[in-house]
Amino acid sequence: MPTQLFDRSRKGEHALLVQPHVGGPPDEELLEEFTDLARSAGASIAHLATARIDRPHPATLLGRGKLEEVKAVADATGADLILINHPLTPGQERNLEKTLERRVVDRTGLILDIFAQRARSAEGKLQVELAQLRYMATRLVRGWTHLERQRGGAIGLRGPGETQLETDRRLLQKRVEQLQKRLDKVEVQRNQMRRARLRSERPRVALVGYTNAGKSTLFNALTGAEAYADDRLFATLDPTVRRVDLPGGGVVLADTVGFVRDLPHELVAAFRSTLSEAREADLLLHVVDAADPQRDARIEQVNAVLTEIGAGDLAQVLVYNKIDCIAGATARYDPAHSGDAAGQDASAEEGLGWRCPRVWLSARDGQGLDLLRQAIVGAAGLRRVRGDLRLPPDAGRLRARLHALEAVRDESHDEGPDGGGWRLQVDMALADAARLAAQADGGPLRSLLPSPETT
Repeated sequence: MPTQLFDRSRKGEHALLVQPHVGGPPDEELLEEFTDLARSAGASIAHLATARIDRPHPATLLGRGKLEEVKAVADATGADLILINHPLTPGQERNLEKTLERRVVDRTGLILDIFAQRARSAEGKLQVELAQLRYMATRLVRGWTHLERQRGGAIGLRGPGETQLETDRRLLQKRVEQLQKRLDKVEVQRNQMRRARLRSERPRVALVGYTNAGKSTLFNALTGAEAYADDRLFATLDPTVRRVDLPGGGVVLADTVGFVRDLPHELVAAFRSTLSEAREADLLLHVVDAADPQRDARIEQVNAVLTEIGAGDLAQVLVYNKIDCIAGATARYDPAHSGDAAGQDASAEEGLGWRCPRVWLSARDGQGLDLLRQAIVGAAGLRRVRGDLRLPPDAGRLRARLHALEAVRDESHDEGPDGGGWRLQVDMALADAARLAAQADGGPLRSLLPSPETT
């Protein structure tokens, strides 16, 4: 990670949380999520305060009276860090630190800190550092007085008089350019891998959902992988891709970063490689925490982010996870979108206009996984073709490919007028048959494909 560019205090684990709100009582859901974010960053909570800001102060966001109250609470609780669940301008952050005499971090800075802790792959670390540097670039003005001192005066330091602030900005910009070049190379490699998956003609399925909905646990249950999963916000940042074999054929399944409300635009841009797995998918498995009382709002927030990244129109299967946390709930596949496995009224959901299959399951104990596989087969258009083929003697390559796909159920030698060949009984995924038929040596397979009128 980049070297600290200015002398802000390195203390700051005992945090005072400040939740601004406009009119009326504060949103309890926001307060709970803010607390979870702070704990996910490793902070201990000294106190949670709310601040009504019907008319935000341009210099400090909070009014003078609220600032005095916050400082008094921080002094009394020993808090050495102020977390504010609201975007702050560089000037506001500087003024708040001066007034409160403590380090101040806004919502974007807090999420960036969590991302820095969670990134595991080289690409993820590069993306986090780039996002942090771009965020920091607008805040160098907040540095202490040494940033404004002129260089020069001492032996060996006399020169053009560049200020320390200008030096830091120049070095930061150089680092940003280096990171961007490295990420561009990684993106080229990722696109090559993605094109290879496209050529395989296997449907691409992406897990999306609000953070902490259980996506990684479900990913592991479906693939048998051991991707990192934990009951924390943003437990997964780096995209993980595995093949899943289903009754109708294989799909490529990708796990993606969880969403939150008001996800900062800087992070949407920085994690384009992870989010592109969702944007370029053929089908989205939208994972929802079925036990969350705010699940409808979570679904709306995820759909808003999907629309923002250009994936709002993709087909979805709503996957209500964690039914083991709901008394009396059972696994269920609802292709017609009617009713609710927990016996609850679905009229509110219908009013939002959702018309997609739903599956109720528990990824933790395996309930309903077969129903989800059935839903994926239906939603991804996985179909199989079966029949008899006669291959001429010059179709050896096609015969080898059919065997590689394990599509041949029976085979015999055919003594025909053209010098022989093979008679095959095949059973294979429609996507595989269509791909082979589209190639030069796949002509015989066209007889098994359905006509356009029946597809």
